[in-house]
Amino acid sequence: MSYFPALIKLEDKKILVIGGGKIATDKISHILDFTKNITIIAPKINNKVEDFIKTYSLEFKKREYKDGDIDGSDLVVVATDDLKLQKRVFLECEKRNILCNSVDSIDYCNFIFPSYIKRGDLVISFSTSGSSPSLSKYLRRAFERLLPKDIESFLQELKRVRKTHPKGKERQKILDKKAKEYIDKFFLKDKNV
Repeated sequence: MSYFPALIKLEDKKILVIGGGKIATDKISHILDFTKNITIIAPKINNKVEDFIKTYSLEFKKREYKDGDIDGSDLVVVATDDLKLQKRVFLECEKRNILCNSVDSIDYCNFIFPSYIKRGDLVISFSTSGSSPSLSKYLRRAFERLLPKDIESFLQELKRVRKTHPKGKERQKILDKKAKEYIDKFFLKDKNV
């Protein structure tokens, strides 16, 4: 069964990452696009994770994972190749209704990381529900090349319109017209949507 696409506001959520190697580096770099409220537990970390900890003042516990370390977390990422640990943490998260991702082990995940594009407030994600992360990656790369360079500033313009016009049909008409004209200009070249 496919994963439900949901965008979650992580700003006030506590994220726990277990692991400090290459896999953890990748996941932490993505999470940092959305929050800095990250705790890392690992007996060893690589230079990049160490840089993240210093640059963003992330909490770091230099040790192995212990039962109960997930307490207080809203989302847990098990970024190690240790399948026994992945299963153990996943089952612990399940008991406490905490979202868990065990990297490359779909059986121990109740959410997955999509491939995504982030341009300011615009977030576009691509997922194959774990069937082929490579396909998601190459689709993302193809779409990145298609996006107009000024899309962030255009989105800010739309945000200003939303703030300066009262909610209602008139505001929706203005926003819809601007969005359609923008998309037509860059993508459709006189075709109707």
